[in-house]
Amino acid sequence: MRPTGKLHIGHYFGALQNWVRLQNDPEYDCFYFIADWHALTSDYADTSAVAQNTIEIVTDYLAAGLDPKKCIIFQQSLIPEHAELHLLLSMVTPLSWLERVPTYKEAFENVKDKDLHTYGFLGYPCLQTADIVIYSQEGTPLVVPVGEDQVSHVELSREIVRRFNTTFGLEVDEAIGADEKAVIHVTYAIPKLPDLSQEWNALSLYRTMLRRYAAEIGVANFLEKMRPHERYFAFREKLTEPSVMLTKTPRIPGLDGRKMSKSYGNAITLSESDADIRAKTKVMKTDPQRQRRTDPGNPDVCPVYDWHKLFSPRNSSGEYSAEGKATLEWAANGCRTAGIGCIECKAKMADHLIEWIAPVRERRLEYEKHPKRVLEVIDEGSKKARVEAQKTIGRVREAVFGWEKKRAEIGS
Repeated sequence: MRPTGKLHIGHYFGALQNWVRLQNDPEYDCFYFIADWHALTSDYADTSAVAQNTIEIVTDYLAAGLDPKKCIIFQQSLIPEHAELHLLLSMVTPLSWLERVPTYKEAFENVKDKDLHTYGFLGYPCLQTADIVIYSQEGTPLVVPVGEDQVSHVELSREIVRRFNTTFGLEVDEAIGADEKAVIHVTYAIPKLPDLSQEWNALSLYRTMLRRYAAEIGVANFLEKMRPHERYFAFREKLTEPSVMLTKTPRIPGLDGRKMSKSYGNAITLSESDADIRAKTKVMKTDPQRQRRTDPGNPDVCPVYDWHKLFSPRNSSGEYSAEGKATLEWAANGCRTAGIGCIECKAKMADHLIEWIAPVRERRLEYEKHPKRVLEVIDEGSKKARVEAQKTIGRVREAVFGWEKKRAEIGS
């Protein structure tokens, strides 16, 4: 998450709830971080709040139930390997890929108070990709838990990684130049290849064009086409292509019915007081058809009923308790028949929201009293994350430059 300040209940149900579930699943090694470099892509003009906001978000992570003993919580800018991999990925990423990103176009259309004409903003998908794949581990799946609106971002990351792997992971043996049959076969499959016997840098061009062709049709398809001469080709994945773990999230409207957002001023933070919760929910938007107390309404279009579904009591298995089921039935029937008023409905929902948020807020207050503990979590988690990041960047450097191989040659 970008360090934009305290988190709200939309963040909890949209992401944190699932993150807590994943950290408790032994199948996964989880990495959760604060993307403070990403904050600069649009808010570089004023960075004064980034440090405090980072502490606020980690405090909310811990209050929501993330446990540094079960997952790694870290700060992006404390892992310089993210920036190095971002740089290397940017070398192979076509400009057109970045310019076609929907959120890039939308930002230019909608954001008028910031200058977004910077490489940092254009190139953030490369940094985002680096953030993910720096935690690649050979032979291990890499998954990103996201909602449907983020799937396209992960798909672009997959494309960038695919291009990187093809560029630096597909080896072409120079001995192919001496095999006339192989040259004829490859030239037939890929027109306009250079004549290996004529140009001084033909082998380099040959490799480049072969890799470009492999990137276009996919490495697996390329190797299949070259099977009669497969001894001249080798492929080893340098970075793991990330996969999407689609996370189903409940509908979480803001107080005014729009998407919940701090910028809209329609959110309830995880640190909200009881008094503020009651005051804010008292003026929540409801079904617009209920203009008078006696008008029947439709709970399916009412944000208050959406919140009833979030906060009505549940049992230990996550199912609605008897009280929770009774509350939902009371609210839905009362709305449809005008048996209850909106103020009464909001008050009952606020009771359950306050009951739900109390333990989260209590844990948060404890960390607020001891901010050093939060810093310790950030520092320790960042050290652990960097160990993993250094393993990946070591493989990547060798794939790009081959220094270990060169040093070994000179040493022998």
